[in-house]
Amino acid sequence: MKAIGYRKSLPVTDADALIDVEIDRPTPAGRDLLVRVEAVSVNPVDTKLRRNASPAEGDLRVLGFDAAGIVEAVGPDVTLFRPGDAVFYAGAIDRPGTNSEFHLVDERIVGARPASLSVAEAAALPLTAITAWEMLFDRLGLPREGGDGKSLLIVGGAGGVGSIAIQLARRLTKVRVLATASRPETADWVRELGAHDVIDHSRPMAEQVKALGLAGVDYIFSTNATDRHFQDLVELVAPQGHIGLIDDPEPIDVRLLKRKSVSLHWELMFTRSLFQTADMIAQHELLTEVSRLVDAGTLRTTLTETLGRIDAATLRKAHALIESGKARGKLVLEGF
Repeated sequence: MKAIGYRKSLPVTDADALIDVEIDRPTPAGRDLLVRVEAVSVNPVDTKLRRNASPAEGDLRVLGFDAAGIVEAVGPDVTLFRPGDAVFYAGAIDRPGTNSEFHLVDERIVGARPASLSVAEAAALPLTAITAWEMLFDRLGLPREGGDGKSLLIVGGAGGVGSIAIQLARRLTKVRVLATASRPETADWVRELGAHDVIDHSRPMAEQVKALGLAGVDYIFSTNATDRHFQDLVELVAPQGHIGLIDDPEPIDVRLLKRKSVSLHWELMFTRSLFQTADMIAQHELLTEVSRLVDAGTLRTTLTETLGRIDAATLRKAHALIESGKARGKLVLEGF
């Protein structure tokens, strides 16, 4: 089968940074689904791994996490899906990725694809939806259908995770949603997704929050540049507030949070699959709920651009756009 991978960490401008290859088609066992991949999206984790995690000498690593496709075959222990089902999911970090014609994935982290979306629109959602949902509701503890009088700041609101986090917080809670954006087009994007207020993260944020009449923010979801903004976040977070982050910042001084009794939360959507946690099936249930909310018109896809077919040249282009830091929403590739 066709696949795209890499053998050595290289700059994205190098033609060998991602290469087209032929590899063996896998066979499902246990609770695995064999999925015929129809579309994939690209996330910052793809570029981080390509840049920083070289395979062992002579080995090939296939990247890719988000995928939408059709179940081709199932392992003997599968109970949730059957061949022919349309699915979407975000994969696992310790297994081969979705940049291949066929892909194995544990059914417990797979959801039924929203019927109202195209395959490309569906592929844009899983990783960011899982990350945003787990951070908002599992880590930060935002109250579903509640939170009146509370506020949430999403740093990096126009990115893939921020784009779905804004929608989840606005549609499923009553908190006041603030999102950061530094360009006119990204500010328009976050407002369109439902942010009540837009903060420019290229300027001191605490002053802008105070200008909105808020003494502090109860919840902060930092999706990127946490180390650069940390002093600002410490200043603007409310006493007994919560800060959550998903990036890999340079060292930050968490002692600064003590005076306000602020809690710090990490989120990695791969934790459940990586450790085979007892609640691993929660991601299947989460994606099932996201699919229902999309079909009900409550949530929308965050797809902003379909770049072309799933091949090395197009994936290198997608990686370059992600690395530029100027991507808005999600980038998708469709078909082999």
